This record gives sequence, structure tokens and C-alpha cells, in this order.
Amino acid sequence: MFERVLIANRGEIACRVIRTCRRLGIHTIAVYSEADRDAQHVRLADEAWPIGGPRPAESYLRGDVILEVAKKSGAQAIHPGYGFLSENTGFARACTDAGMVFIGPKPESIDAMGSKAAAKALMEKHAVPLVPGYHGENQDAAFLAGQAEKTGFPLMIKAASGGGGKGMRIVRSAAEFADALASAQREATSAFGDARVILERYVEHPRHIEFQVFGDTHGHVIHLNERECSAQRRYQKVLEETPCPSLDEATRQAMGQAAVAAAKAVDYVGAGTVEFIVARQADGSPGEFFFMEMNTRLQVEHPVTEMTLGLDLVEWQLRVAAGQPLPLQQDQVHAHGHAIEVRLYAEDPDQNFLPGSGKLQTLRLPVPSPHVRLDGGVVEGDTVTIFYDPMIAKLIVFDATRAKALQRLREALAASEIIGPKSNIGFLEQLARHPAITEGRIDTGYLDRHLDEFVVGDAAPGDRVLFAAATAALLHDEAHVDSAPADPHSPWARADAWRIGHAGKRIIALTWREQRHDIEAHGDGGDYRLRHGETVCDVRGARLLENTLSARFDGESLRLPLRADARHVMLHDADGQRYSFTRAVAFAWEASDAAGGNQVIAPMPGRIVLVKAQAGDQVEQGQDLLVMEAMKMELALKAPRAGTIESVSATQGEFVEADAVLVKFAET
Repeated sequence: MFERVLIANRGEIACRVIRTCRRLGIHTIAVYSEADRDAQHVRLADEAWPIGGPRPAESYLRGDVILEVAKKSGAQAIHPGYGFLSENTGFARACTDAGMVFIGPKPESIDAMGSKAAAKALMEKHAVPLVPGYHGENQDAAFLAGQAEKTGFPLMIKAASGGGGKGMRIVRSAAEFADALASAQREATSAFGDARVILERYVEHPRHIEFQVFGDTHGHVIHLNERECSAQRRYQKVLEETPCPSLDEATRQAMGQAAVAAAKAVDYVGAGTVEFIVARQADGSPGEFFFMEMNTRLQVEHPVTEMTLGLDLVEWQLRVAAGQPLPLQQDQVHAHGHAIEVRLYAEDPDQNFLPGSGKLQTLRLPVPSPHVRLDGGVVEGDTVTIFYDPMIAKLIVFDATRAKALQRLREALAASEIIGPKSNIGFLEQLARHPAITEGRIDTGYLDRHLDEFVVGDAAPGDRVLFAAATAALLHDEAHVDSAPADPHSPWARADAWRIGHAGKRIIALTWREQRHDIEAHGDGGDYRLRHGETVCDVRGARLLENTLSARFDGESLRLPLRADARHVMLHDADGQRYSFTRAVAFAWEASDAAGGNQVIAPMPGRIVLVKAQAGDQVEQGQDLLVMEAMKMELALKAPRAGTIESVSATQGEFVEADAVLVKFAET
């Protein structure tokens, strides 16, 4: 086994690899960019070396610099994690040439499968079923348009290299093709340094099912069962689970054999994933399956496989790379229970999942247990930067059955809270309760077609929710009087706003999405009379214990999951809907200027990749004006109203800060 391993990655996966190495007694060497000098993977590693600027191209994609660090630090092997250089043939070969072990497949295997086009050509030779389309070398736009017509619409444009939903577009008509192709090529170039694309017939309502495969240097290849990954938004996986709830045993066996055959076709060594599209039959059950691609690396969702098999796949990677045989044969792979993974992101579901950044002022996550696992790369107080994927943590749950695992997931999400950048926790809670998930019938396009079923929007909290939040704030304040006197019977020890000659009144001011709510409160000790506007509520017997509020509201007894402190109140209503309030100063008020219709501002720091308007243009509301790249995604900035553009201050290729004014409209 290796004694010193360098991890050529960052964040959650670097921390994950470090944990296994530490358990095995392996010395770990981290690398970091300027933006990551205080990151958790730097703190967890036994040593860490700087490798350049904050952008991936200046640091984590610089294989030459990483190899130089590996030589200087005495590393015997390099673990690439996923993303960045994990599927880079040149880097894998350079590691070998430098006398170091690349903890992954052979460069030839990456070459064969790292390109979607090459992989499809190879699978075609081995009679693996493929979706109709074009995966050739000719990338002329006019030629591709002709191939699109031949394939038929709807079709999918996919980046030939890479994955993770980057460089992918659905095209439903010939009129849309040119713009979609240009956008996919720009995104593919930015993400993978390769503008090549392939075309595929778009299978309506498919399932996405992948098989974990593993090979060793002794010629053995096995699979470690499937993962259901059909819950996706914009081709990004949102929820993954194993086993697949809809797969019959005959199809499972056939797909497993096809996955092993695909790996053997390229003499595969290490961890990989063979991904399939599964067509849905009229009755909703799985139908034909088609090879989609092979990821020649460890997947983000590998923990669900580990949870059901009781394995450590990173340990397997290390042992196989060190020349050891696979620890198990195919007939020794036995799964138990059900596991589900979701990814907690800094993003705003109400703003089309706009990636977020900023300091994690509060990061509360459930306590790990045999039923709950957390894989993260940040802790409370860390900053989610603009330069990398905004994932905060992976939440994985396990139980004997799928129904029990889903309940574990709902409980774990309810125990999670993020204050700072906006997060997708509320969206995931809606997902975990939705019939498409609980009934196991979701397909890859369902979320994009029915997003309104999962995103709450701007529906204001009802009076009952406000009264519950105010009650929790009152109980918190009474339990945390800063200067309580020594005499417990003193009237000054009571935080009830008592005044001589009349009952006291307190104002609890709560802000929700910039909307302020003032609740008048009389009483103390869990018995209150509350008023919000014209609505009055009598609260009796209120108690706050172990993050749960129990109380009688106008005689109706309720028990609500809830947390409160001096600055925030977070609760779930009777339907499980999450509300997060910021406590405001009772007698202060700041008016906000809602007039924003005369300008377009940058929603976050990023690079302008396309300017589609200029001064003097007449535009319609919703028309694309600029295309911005931030956090490895392209964002279209649209006109807030119809009118005439007065000025455009952004230029193509320019890096802009958050809130920078990019376009101004002429006054009407």
C-alpha cells in the first residue's frame, strides 16, 4: 500500500479521500488555490501546497504544477477525485511518466470512454444498444444542422467531453438548433476545453440508471449494482438512490452484464460508472435501455453504493491502484437496505436556482449515525466562493426499506439549516415528499416540466406560522435574559414587558424575504395573547424543547419542528413547509427601493461571455441581453421590461462584480 498520496482536488471529495487515507495510515498531501488557502481540505491534510490563482485554469487544472508538487512532496500516487483532471488522459499519462501511480483507469481507457463520441463508437462495435444520433468528427455547424435534421427532433446536443450537465441542450425544432449549438459549444469549451459535441435522439420521459463497475490489474471486472439518478434538473442530478425502485430483476441482470462488458471492452481498472437511458413503457415500467456514457472516475453519488454494500470505494481504489486484486467476486456482492443521497447547494430555487456565494453564518446539519451520513467540504464560518461548484454537503440516509429511508431523509433535512447564502434545503424537502419521488415514478425531465410543484415561490406565511415563530422568539428571549437578578421572585426577573399600572406589550418583528411582520405580544411564561394586524390568537402552554415547539393556539394543540435564537427563527408548518425568519429591531424600519425596472445588474460575480444588445436597441420584456458565466454555468440576463436601451456597460470577456450595473434603460 502507498505511504504518501497527493489529492489533486478540493472541497468535499478531497476531504472524503483524506478520511479513508487517514484510516489506512496513509500520509495525505493537499493542493490549494489562492481562494482555498483556508479551506477544510487544506486543514485536514497532513500537508498542503499552493498551486496558483483562484480560477480552476490557474490552479486545479494545471497538471504540470500539481506534478511538480507531487515530486517535491514525495508522493507515490495521485488521487484525482472527480471533475478537474480526473478524466484527463494527458494528466493520467504524465503521472505514469513521472513515476507516480494515477489512482484511476489507464490513459487508454480514459481515451476510449472519456469522449462520449468515441465511447459510442466503441459500444457500437460491441453491439451495445445506442440511442440514434451522430457522434462523428465533423463539427462544422452546417453539417451538424444536417445531421440534426436526419436524427429528427426533439434531440439532445451534448458536449463530447466531460459531464455534469455542462454543454447539454434539448432542441425541439430546426429553428432553435443554431443558437443551442453555439451555447452548448461555449459552455463545453469553458468547462472542458473541448467544443466538440454529439447529437442524440431525445428520449421523452426516460429514466437514468447507472451501474458502478470496478476492475483490477488482474483482469477481474465486476459491478456493484445500480443507482437510480432520474431526479434531475437541467441535467444535474438532484437525488440518487439504490436500489432502483422500478427496475425488474431481468432488466437489472441484463444492464449489469452490459456494464461489465463495456468496462472489459476497454480493459478497465479502478472505479467507473456505466450510465444508461431507460425508456419508459406505456404502463410506466422500464423498457429498452441504451448506453449513454461511461464516467471513468468515482461518482459524486458513490456513498449510496457504500451504504448498501458496507464498502469503502475509495479504499478499493487505493488497493487496486497498488496492484491488489478486487476484494470481492461478483457472486459475493450482496446489498442490504436502501440508501438515498441529496446534495445541499448554495443556490436560490426561487431565482431559477441561481448559484450563491458568501459566508456560512450558520451551518446546522443532522448528527451522523448509522442511518445518516454527511460528506462535506465546508464548516460553519467558511465561505462558498464564486470560483467553484457551490455544493455545501452531501446528505446520505440509509434504512431497511425505501419508505423508511425517505422518512430518514425528511427528518434529516428538517434538522438542517443554512444561514448566509441561500440554499436548496426547502426545495429538497418538497422533493422528498412529492408523489413522483415517493411512488418511484420520476423521470429525468419531470423536475424541469413541473418545477412549480417543488418551488414554493413568494407565498407569504400565514398568521398561524407567524404566531408560532413569535411564540418561539418570546420563549427564547425569556430563557436568555442577559442580566437576570439574583432574586428569582423579583418582578424585574420576568421578561414580560411588565409596566406599572398596565399589562406590558412587546413587539416581535420578523422579516421573511424582505417582508416585515410586527406581532404584538402580551403575557409571559408560555401564555400569550398575540396580534398580527387584525388577527388575534391566544397561545397557551407553549414550550420549546429539543428544537420542537408545542403549544395550544386558540385551543388547537400543535407540535412543530422549530429553532430559535436571538437573530433567527426557522420552523416547519403542519404541512412540512419550511419558513426562515430574520428577527428585526422592533421599532426600526427601512424602506426599500423597489424600482429596479430601468437596469440590469449582475446577480453575482462572473464573466460576460456574450453581449446580445447595444445602446439604442428596442427590446421586449424577457429578451436575452447578456450571457454571463458564473460557477461553471451560463446565465442569461433578460430585459426587465420592454423599452429602449440607453447604455450597455459590459463587454465580452469582462469579469464583473456582483450588483454591477450592466445595462441601463431609457426613462419612459
